[in-house]
Amino acid sequence: MSTPADPAAHPAEARPAARPADTDDPLARERSHLSASRAALRAMRADVESLDIRDVTANWVNAEVLAHQIDERIKALADLSDTPLFFGRLDYLHAPGAEQAEGAGGERFYIGRRHVHDADGDPMVIDWRAPVSQPFYRASKKDPMDVGLRRRFGYTGGDLTAYEDEHLSDPAEPSGAATASKLLQQEIERPRVGPMRDIVATIQPEQDEIVRSGLGGTVCVQGGPGTGKTAVGLHRVAYLLYAHRERLARTGTLVIGPNKSFLHYIEQVLPALGELTVRQATVDDLVAHVEVRGTDDAPAAIVKGDARMAQVLRGAVYAHVTMPTEPVVVVRGSRRWRVPAYELEGLVRELLDRGIRYGAAREALPQRIAHAVLVQMERAGEAPDDRVQDAVARNAAVKAAVKAVWPAVDPAKLVLRLLTDADFLAAHAEGILTEEEQKTILWARPVRSVRSAKWSAADAVLIDEAADLVERTHSLGHVVLDEAQDLSPMQYRAVGRRCSTGSATVLGDLAQGTTPWATRTWEEALAHLGKSEGVVEELTAGFRVPTDVITYASRLLPHIAPGLTPVASVRENPGFFEIRPAGADAAGDADVVAACEELLRNEGSIGLIAADARVPALAEALTAAGLTYLSPGEETTAETRLTLVPASLAKGLEYDYVVLDEPQAVVDGEPDERTGLRRLYVALTRAVSGLIVTHRAALPPQLA
Repeated sequence: MSTPADPAAHPAEARPAARPADTDDPLARERSHLSASRAALRAMRADVESLDIRDVTANWVNAEVLAHQIDERIKALADLSDTPLFFGRLDYLHAPGAEQAEGAGGERFYIGRRHVHDADGDPMVIDWRAPVSQPFYRASKKDPMDVGLRRRFGYTGGDLTAYEDEHLSDPAEPSGAATASKLLQQEIERPRVGPMRDIVATIQPEQDEIVRSGLGGTVCVQGGPGTGKTAVGLHRVAYLLYAHRERLARTGTLVIGPNKSFLHYIEQVLPALGELTVRQATVDDLVAHVEVRGTDDAPAAIVKGDARMAQVLRGAVYAHVTMPTEPVVVVRGSRRWRVPAYELEGLVRELLDRGIRYGAAREALPQRIAHAVLVQMERAGEAPDDRVQDAVARNAAVKAAVKAVWPAVDPAKLVLRLLTDADFLAAHAEGILTEEEQKTILWARPVRSVRSAKWSAADAVLIDEAADLVERTHSLGHVVLDEAQDLSPMQYRAVGRRCSTGSATVLGDLAQGTTPWATRTWEEALAHLGKSEGVVEELTAGFRVPTDVITYASRLLPHIAPGLTPVASVRENPGFFEIRPAGADAAGDADVVAACEELLRNEGSIGLIAADARVPALAEALTAAGLTYLSPGEETTAETRLTLVPASLAKGLEYDYVVLDEPQAVVDGEPDERTGLRRLYVALTRAVSGLIVTHRAALPPQLA
């Protein structure tokens, strides 16, 4: 491998940036190709902007649709000045797909975030998702995949400043750890300012295998802090949209995150890759049938989140069906047609046995009754058609019978009755929930209506389950579920309904489960999701957290997730790590502020993470010291790079430097020690370059 990032070390392959371009300067030639590619991209965008659709649309609806598609295409072709248009180059020994005849010439491809072609349609940049780009991520000295040269480019902002070569098919060039890519390492360790960025230039072989796995299967990725599981999931969406665009355009895609702050942090990744149509939401967004204004204590939330609640709800919904005891008499003109009760019962039992949704069966019952009447009409010599059947189905007597036998069910009212009527709950939870569990979820006070009820997040999930029993939830083509370890079984079911006919990418870390109902195994989680056939992959190479920091945090693993493999940091920079005792009371807060001021002298973002109860005091101390700060999810700027983060919102976020205040307070802020230690593990692993731990109380013994 050659690394011309240092021109003095490799004078034959690189020149100082100030030297005028000439034909013998590879760096100048690459810059020239970059300029030409940017010009070609501008031309592609101009071509789309100049389209005249006035004569090609039949009506205003088509015109609106086409105009929207053109607008989306224009946005996708935006040239981001500070983002490299291409980051790599592959020189094939032979043309891909061609016969590898002796003497046959190869081809050169520049690998970037999107496809760019010149005026003749010839590619100048190849999309990283294209099959011809795959060797950029997978090729090695052991398996060069017919690649003679792999070149990586280094950038400062949007300016190409260096390159680095690997001659994969040259047996004389060494391989192994000694030739690790300097540019790759620099890109991984680049300071984090602003929202999460894509990792398209640094995807590793084991990550690429997951990214390019097929649409038909569900993949579950277990990954410790800094292993890139979130980025892998987002890049898999981008890849699937490239490989199956028409299908996913019809069925839709969705990224589900743990909270709004997290979604704001990742929201620019897919647009940077040219994908603008992927919806993002939290689980709470998906089940927002009612306004959530209340909270559950841990015991109630655990019971409400248990998968057994699905059985309780199913029984409560279908208990509304009662067998008919009276016949239906339909009057048409001078004739009366009578459907006896026993025949009606047969129709009802047939619909129940089919197991279709409650609402669909209720809509089918009038047509079944009408068909029974039409059979009698035909026997009497009449010749009724479909219009007659529809008229009979709308007959007042038929409607009345259906209302009595199969009444409409309002999901929210049903759940409200279960939570407020002890007898109703007992009737449908018998043999499923214990008496103590039933008491745990019953509301202490009666509620007047659905609107006045103080629903909790777990209640909303129950309503969503009931709503699906009444009417099938729309399924998407693919769903990405991040931080999945924190979901309850009922939440998994809610997500699974959104991809019942599609597939999913499940991302998480069992060691970071910080809810009392957190997932115990991924196999259990996939079963609740309805994807038992899903494949579990594990990422153990850490690219984000420095070695010293992840080693310290991993002391907690035997206590929070004893079966997991500790993350092994692959960063060359061991990082800055220090534990500092703080003074008592106000002096302690001053020490925390001083640590923030110290880290702000470095380049990059700073996160001050603390137990939720400590946040107000620290906010006051920061303000008194004249330090401006952001809340989680707000974008850092050159002027304000410090974010004050409650420990409960730290999951999924990352900062160049972190000050962690009072570890024992983070543990004590949770309902049980294991959950508290998991919360602490999350907080300890948010740093990219350095971590200062400040404490007045003794550190948790598990960190000894």
